Amino acid sequence: MIDAVWQSPTVVLITGIMAAGKSTVAEGLARRLPRAVHLRGDVFRRMVVSGRAEMTAEPSDEAYRQLRLRYDLAAAAADRYAAAGFTVVLQDIVIGADLPAMVDRIRHRPLAVVVLAPRPEVVAARERDRPKQGYGDWPVADLDADLRTRTPRIGLWLDTSAQTPEQTVDEILARAWTDGRVG
Repeated sequence: MIDAVWQSPTVVLITGIMAAGKSTVAEGLARRLPRAVHLRGDVFRRMVVSGRAEMTAEPSDEAYRQLRLRYDLAAAAADRYAAAGFTVVLQDIVIGADLPAMVDRIRHRPLAVVVLAPRPEVVAARERDRPKQGYGDWPVADLDADLRTRTPRIGLWLDTSAQTPEQTVDEILARAWTDGRVG
């Protein structure tokens, strides 16, 4: 049974580092809701076919500019879908000072933030076992440390190390509006 808050247009931002399970969990959550959109923030990065500056361990000013553009576009799309009556499950890597800035970018309320934070060794194993590789020579432990030390404790933080995606979706459905609601 889905709580009443899930019956009306809402936005849920799911974040975490690469290979934390964001895509799988966001898709699973959206499929469990009556009228939902799974919005992948990374789609806006992939639309840039020439001149794209990738985020790396040492990103350029242009990479940061493009990242902010991506966040602006994702927030605007989430707001538009919510205004049209959809619950939006927006997933992207939004860490550090970018998390409160993203919360401000998304105008629609109610808004819940869910941070997937499995242990770094679990993320490293997931990265090894998946077809797409995002880290290259960027150590998982470094990005995980950024998440844990530089990211404000906004929303619902979940250590999903021992959970299946379905269990994580269940926990989000049960706790997002009590422990993850912002604004």
